[in-house]
Amino acid sequence: MTTSTLTIFAIAEMDHGTFIDTLGDLFEHAPWVAEAAWAVRPFATEDALHRAMMEAVRAAPLPRQIAFLRGHPELAGKEAQAGTMTGHSTFEQRGLDSLSHAQVVELRELNAAYAQRHGFPFIIAVLGHTRAGIFDALRMRIHRDTDTEREEALRQIGLITRRRLAALFRAPESDRSPLGATT
Repeated sequence: MTTSTLTIFAIAEMDHGTFIDTLGDLFEHAPWVAEAAWAVRPFATEDALHRAMMEAVRAAPLPRQIAFLRGHPELAGKEAQAGTMTGHSTFEQRGLDSLSHAQVVELRELNAAYAQRHGFPFIIAVLGHTRAGIFDALRMRIHRDTDTEREEALRQIGLITRRRLAALFRAPESDRSPLGATT
């Protein structure tokens, strides 16, 4: 059985509610990003849609950007322990649920130092990094100035959300032929 995939044409035909329901959770706890993108539709491509969403984040006043960044879960933090992360974040952080006790302790200490210095949690596109790479990036990024780090956090969010959006446009694996084409 073939399920339909999201297309840019389907997005163009969506009413406001469907658009927000479909895209509102791509940006962590921030359906306002999809709201802003709704105002500048239609989109010629998937990339144009993502670009409009990122432009909404970047155009937000600094206090809203900081609040947005603070809405992201800490890596392997209390939200992960409590099972209260969004489905996207749970999927993306799944490799961090098997850290050793020493790694968990170190990550908590690094996360706390980062948040204290910058005022928001460390954000990285986990799926694009190894565990060692994540730890190395966190150790290095703690020492940056906060403006640079805010820009890096937004860049990482761009990578994360681009991957999330692309997943909406792909057919499920069960609908792919052995050569990767959809059926």
